Amino acid sequence: QVYVVESGGGLVQPGGSLRLSCAASGSSFSINAMGWYRQAPGKQRQVVAHITSGGSTNYADFVKGRFTISRDNAENTVYLEMNSLKPEDTARYYCNAQILHSFDRGHEYNYWGQGTQVTVSS
Repeated sequence: QVYVVESGGGLVQPGGSLRLSCAASGSSFSINAMGWYRQAPGKQRQVVAHITSGGSTNYADFVKGRFTISRDNAENTVYLEMNSLKPEDTARYYCNAQILHSFDRGHEYNYWGQGTQVTVSS
């Protein structure tokens, strides 16, 4: 079993910044990739950013130039630095980890955290 835990959410004013963290823990696994998703009430979940274990990144158009995803492979942790936050960024942010287990390396597993709330408001 792998556990994924997000942290760092909170209430900020428009134009402010937050740094989200996501840590994957467990035993006998390796991470192919990790990503950030978000979901606002009544709306579909959106991909925000994605990073592979090799460092390749992808961003949704609505966060390019404002958000930066990074990782610390040794700690199995990814970060999302969010700058110039807008009210429309308000959502619950979820971390996803794509995992290979030692006992079944031919199959990729997906694990999700419980999310962390980001609210951007005056």
